[in-house]
Amino acid sequence: MADLPFDDEHAPLYSLGQVAAMLNVQQAYLRRLDQHDVVTPRRSEGGQRRYSRRDILIVQHVTRMADEGMTLIAIRRILELERELAALREELRRTRERLRELE
Repeated sequence: MADLPFDDEHAPLYSLGQVAAMLNVQQAYLRRLDQHDVVTPRRSEGGQRRYSRRDILIVQHVTRMADEGMTLIAIRRILELERELAALREELRRTRERLRELE
């Protein structure tokens, strides 16, 4: 049986209004996150923002940081550093795996 779109955490399934309602935030807040390149949802053929489950988790994370008083510039940098850290951890994991294979 083929995977369904909602099985993919990166599938852009949710509209701006749906996400705003789910997270109890203003639609303008979500637009602002997009305008400041903090969370960039994909666009439908008609140009409407479409969020994935992964995007929604990031918006939740961003909202918590904003509630703690962080600026969008700081939040964007934190997200960049978190992505870099995740990539480095994955690279380290692969390197360790290769070393084990060589032993």
